[in-house]
Amino acid sequence: MSDFDWGIIARSSAFLAEGMALSALLVLVATVGGLILGFGLALMRLSSHWLLSVPASTYVTVMRTLPLVLVLFWFYFLVPLVIGRPVGSLASALLAFVLFEAAFYCEIVRAGISNVRNGQSDAGLATGLRRAQVLRLIILPQALRAMMPLILNQIVIVFQDTSLVYVVSLHDFLTAASVVASRDGRATEMYALVALVYLAICLGTTKAAEFYRKGLPT
Repeated sequence: MSDFDWGIIARSSAFLAEGMALSALLVLVATVGGLILGFGLALMRLSSHWLLSVPASTYVTVMRTLPLVLVLFWFYFLVPLVIGRPVGSLASALLAFVLFEAAFYCEIVRAGISNVRNGQSDAGLATGLRRAQVLRLIILPQALRAMMPLILNQIVIVFQDTSLVYVVSLHDFLTAASVVASRDGRATEMYALVALVYLAICLGTTKAAEFYRKGLPT
């Protein structure tokens, strides 16, 4: 450790910050977009109409069996061939993350809604509420409490998966650190920093999920 150069971290902070900003953007878009699309898919999967449930189930099954890196390749290389113009690295990565994560968030939302007892819905309908009102006022508030720890854990997974965007020539936090390590020959410093940052973010989010879970009534 006598040769450990702390200064390389400070000198490369701007470049590393750009990589972290990209990672944060991917996590934010994947989480928000994935939850919105996943919520719609979950409602389709819970529907009694096969025209809704079967396509949603097929989509979720296919996406959950594919590696994310393959989905990134699809959107980066194949979509431009279909639409006749380039999509761009960032746009293709954001779209791939949203569509991929939606399948996982769908299962989280579906499990949360299914966890609410049917009697809750029946009681709401008996009071004169419409089905949409029952879902919004009765089902979702209870389901969200059960879903939150799983959502937080999924956010950790999304953050870890952002390192895969190097395959479409994007510089996330890990890739930015790798560039600095190769450029300046300071692999020990850069990868030690990456390990500490990943540990802090992932462990902090995981602990938050555990704390939230312990606070739920049994």
